Amino acid sequence: MSYLLAASAEMLFTELPFIDRVRAIHERGLGVEIWDWTTKDLEALAGTGANFTSMTGYIEGDLLEADGIERFLETAEQSIVASRIIGADRLNVHGTGLDGNGQAIRQRQSVTAAERQTARSTLSRLAHLGEQHGVVFMLENLNLLVDHPGTPFGRAEDTIELASSIDNPHLQLNLDLYHAQIGEG
Repeated sequence: MSYLLAASAEMLFTELPFIDRVRAIHERGLGVEIWDWTTKDLEALAGTGANFTSMTGYIEGDLLEADGIERFLETAEQSIVASRIIGADRLNVHGTGLDGNGQAIRQRQSVTAAERQTARSTLSRLAHLGEQHGVVFMLENLNLLVDHPGTPFGRAEDTIELASSIDNPHLQLNLDLYHAQIGEG
């Protein structure tokens, strides 16, 4: 099995314009990750020739609330369309939408067993959407202590359990070690 190392254009070379960040990462032989694609010139990014390994797979919504679930799935479909422009076939999702500062829009301190089942159902629908369109959605853990307090299903333990409960290869885990180390050691 081979691995492709990738770097976030959101986090590196921040002194450069975004497209130059992508180029700098690509020139070093790394794959490129981007976050909110709605703020990017996707056609220009595609023109860099970079290998986009992942991007945000939704814009709004969450896994638990009826209106949030529908918005989550709608914007996941929009993200699939956007992903085609840059050739990203892995789309990253979280337990809830995040604001411009990375804060959970709908914060929760805990989730019930019924809410866990609702999240499974939502993720199953998301996996089916990925299957239909040939993309993989990845559920990412986020640390709750420093960067993303109140994010439901933020802990690695939660994301591992949820992702492994969906029997579909179009939903996988994005185990973010930065977040796991801060939040869980």
